[in-house]
Amino acid sequence: MNERTMTCILCPNGCELHVTWTGEPTKDTVSVDGNLCPKGLVYAVDELTHPMRTLTTSVLVRDGMQPLTSVKTASTIPRDALSAVRAALRPIVLHAPVAIGDVVLANAGGTTVDVVVTRAVAKRPDEAMS
Repeated sequence: MNERTMTCILCPNGCELHVTWTGEPTKDTVSVDGNLCPKGLVYAVDELTHPMRTLTTSVLVRDGMQPLTSVKTASTIPRDALSAVRAALRPIVLHAPVAIGDVVLANAGGTTVDVVVTRAVAKRPDEAMS
């Protein structure tokens, strides 16, 4: 029997789940205690079989009112793709202005998920750039 403790992040309750399973973890072989709603079982099975994450980070912005803008994946990506997406974002430099929703990196790390801007950055006035 396998055991694991995890915190469910699917709702604001943040339940501490005590998960046990035998063999391959599936909805039929996983038992969950500590969840206040049915989402706990779904979260535990997904986390054990195919963990997904949202990546949030920042990217440099040239000629902007701020030097950085925040970005995130438009939806969740496999946890094992996080490093590849971070590495692909590292050399990217945007040029102001940038708007919320602008695509920074399409098909990030081969995941079919885009990385998008989450904070607008206005262009600096020309006299401020000299």
